[in-house]
Amino acid sequence: MIRKHFVWALCACLLFSFTIISWKPANESGSFNKTKTTSAAKELFEEYVATVYQTAKLQDAGLDLSVFQKAVTGYINLKLANKLPQNSSVITVIDFNKPSREKRMWIIDVIAKQLLLNTWVAHGQGSGDDMATQFSDINDSHQSSLGFYLTDDVYMGKHGRSLRLDGLDEGFNISARARDIVIHAADYVSESTIEKMGRLGRSFGCPAVSPKVRDEVINTIKGKNVLFISGNDNSYTSKYLDESTVANFVPDSTAFQYQASLKQ
Repeated sequence: MIRKHFVWALCACLLFSFTIISWKPANESGSFNKTKTTSAAKELFEEYVATVYQTAKLQDAGLDLSVFQKAVTGYINLKLANKLPQNSSVITVIDFNKPSREKRMWIIDVIAKQLLLNTWVAHGQGSGDDMATQFSDINDSHQSSLGFYLTDDVYMGKHGRSLRLDGLDEGFNISARARDIVIHAADYVSESTIEKMGRLGRSFGCPAVSPKVRDEVINTIKGKNVLFISGNDNSYTSKYLDESTVANFVPDSTAFQYQASLKQ
């Protein structure tokens, strides 16, 4: 059972490395100092995140590095929890710290280190006007909910082709399915709306996108991929943001220089 879990963890931790072949729990290796290993593993993770960030030119696209690192941390933890398919490599990030008139939705392939799409996305009318400042998981609040989601299946609803979402953070978005929080298209998500109103229109809590990109968004992220919605709420916490899990695994076979640096 441990071996089986570890093989899955290997797949999950592939993103940390540039030359890592396999991973093993830190407490099984007597050749590394625990403190030094933990620090080095975290540094390796942060180096990988920075490499993806730079290669995909996410700064140019307006995505904050700190928000992206949280999204990747959650992605890894969800992989380790066996909540994602082995071949899942796409992360969707929505940053409600930014105004609706800015493109604040990013779809990134973290294995290919490529930005697939950067586009506008609406927040709930109960969360604010141009800026989303209030968040809730309560039905009929018409507010957006922060946290990690898994995308699910596609269906035809009152907004046309839509994508169901399952919230993963207890107390913050766990009621997404019951609230019918989905990704759908809306005409009020457009440049013309921004020109007229100075902001996008607002949904009943759903992350609504432009009809022009609806199919591209849905087809790219459907079927158990990670969505992370960030926002200005100091009360938000998630077990999937636990970075200590990064340090719980160390390379079993890596580039010589990395091995040597840990042994010094």
